[in-house]
Amino acid sequence: MQRTHVCIGALHHPHSPGPSTFFIIAQTTLGLQLDIQLVPTMQVFVRLAPEVCGLCGNFDDNTINDFTTRSQSVVGNALEFGNSWKFSPSCPDALVPVDSCTANPYRKSWAQKQCSIINSATFDACHAHVEPAKYYEACVSDACACDSGGDCECFCTAVAAYAQACHDVGVCVSWRTPDICPLFCDYYNADSQCTWHYKPCGSPCMRTCQNPSGHCLRDLGGLEGCYPKCPLGTPIFDENTMQCVATCPIPTPPPPTCRVHGKLYRPGARVPTDKNCYSW
Repeated sequence: MQRTHVCIGALHHPHSPGPSTFFIIAQTTLGLQLDIQLVPTMQVFVRLAPEVCGLCGNFDDNTINDFTTRSQSVVGNALEFGNSWKFSPSCPDALVPVDSCTANPYRKSWAQKQCSIINSATFDACHAHVEPAKYYEACVSDACACDSGGDCECFCTAVAAYAQACHDVGVCVSWRTPDICPLFCDYYNADSQCTWHYKPCGSPCMRTCQNPSGHCLRDLGGLEGCYPKCPLGTPIFDENTMQCVATCPIPTPPPPTCRVHGKLYRPGARVPTDKNCYSW
């Protein structure tokens, strides 16, 4: 197994279940990087050199060949593409999904109005770099589909996906407002303190107890979220206490092991023997 390096990205969100991170970044020496967004809805962004194929694409920065089937032909239909990568031919083909706005027509006008932010002046700087049409359509579809609660989360996640695509091409857009998908970083500030700040494209590689050097294997750019700004006297962020500290606590050492015939065993583990066993 290749060594994995984990960097903590944008931290904490008021609607997350207890102490958690907005993003967790996992990197390997193979060049694989996983950007795992935990809130408001989990999304996984996979980044890897063009040495892969399948449902996630081949990462050659060419969207034209994204729908490359198992037989290496390029199709224009997502359903045909997905069905070509079935693990077993005996599995039934996926069916054509029902249009979410047709299934929930009462949500369509609300979804179109909310998602229009993608086509608005808010994202003007990005429109020339990332075509907004497909993101707008996906946003409307997602917002129509969330008809059993969490409708704002579906909408916010869809817009955040477009903002992330803009950021990937070097355009940082600060699109959240107190009325549109707000992130309240003050939730984490203690009385009379101002440690946590929202940054739409903050720098995620900071000095932490899990990453004391403050460096990641690759340049991550920046990820949206709430970030602590640690003062000079306490420059390291402790992920366990969610506080800035001067020094990190010394981790509890693992229990000692014993070596038998060159193999290590932990306390309580069964150790084979070449002796005959007897019962009395």
